[in-house]
Amino acid sequence: MLVIRMQRVGRSNDPAFRVVLTERRSKPQSGQQEILGSYHPKTKETVLKNERIAYWKSKGAQISASVHHLLISQQVPKTKN
Repeated sequence: MLVIRMQRVGRSNDPAFRVVLTERRSKPQSGQQEILGSYHPKTKETVLKNERIAYWKSKGAQISASVHHLLISQQVPKTKN
């Protein structure tokens, strides 16, 4: 099962996250299938590929809770499943 979740990147004490599409059972730092965006919590900078997120949601990919809250805060439109 595919899931859209965050993958931590960056230095210690300077976190940055990628929004990635990956298998649910894979380890957090393992390879991802596609990078769908990024999030930097210190600067609140968020870059998302809305079209690709909507595409994978329509194909049945689940969304993690943290990414769900990020999408809501960025006002990404919902898609019908």
